Amino acid sequence: MIRSKICGVSDLATLKYIINHNYTPQFIGFICNYKKSKRYVNFDKLVRLINVDKKNISFVAVLVDPENSFLEKIKNLNFDYYQLYDVSPERTKIIKEKYNKKIITSLTIENKKDVEKYKDYQDNSEIINFDSKGYEKSIKFDHTLLKDIPSSINKMIAGNIKIENIPDFKNTSYIVDVSGALENEKGMKDINKIDKFLNSVHNN
Repeated sequence: MIRSKICGVSDLATLKYIINHNYTPQFIGFICNYKKSKRYVNFDKLVRLINVDKKNISFVAVLVDPENSFLEKIKNLNFDYYQLYDVSPERTKIIKEKYNKKIITSLTIENKKDVEKYKDYQDNSEIINFDSKGYEKSIKFDHTLLKDIPSSINKMIAGNIKIENIPDFKNTSYIVDVSGALENEKGMKDINKIDKFLNSVHNN
């Protein structure tokens, strides 16, 4: 079965729908400190939002170069993973050890050199996420750049993945990370699209 992550959840109704779906994802991500994203959740709302029974789903704090003060602020929240963008290998190790969280290192990919950076993070990351340079925008990158990554690496893939692309990941080891494809024209999560996505993941 394809493993999956739904990212950018920002309201309780959507969160409860996902948690109670017949085919839940393995991960749900919340944009915690990146205010440029339309999916950003401010701290007070975040505290209320994730104070739920998440069942067997792992909650992920998505963090872009987080300040130490912010890491202190969220350290007791209901997160299993910190997904780190723009954090050095050295600081990743410090964050992992200090806060005792599992780490998803997100690398933004444009070329082969960007891909190779995973080697600097693999010892301190449970998962390496290969994403586009788009950050808050849903932008594609060339997935063939990843073809030489060893199967031993626990890998996540993001970057404008559509629901109709899900069968492409059958029989691969990737965790599929989707956000924009599950939103309506107003940029809000769409329950019908989430349902279609989770069913597609289950059936492939």
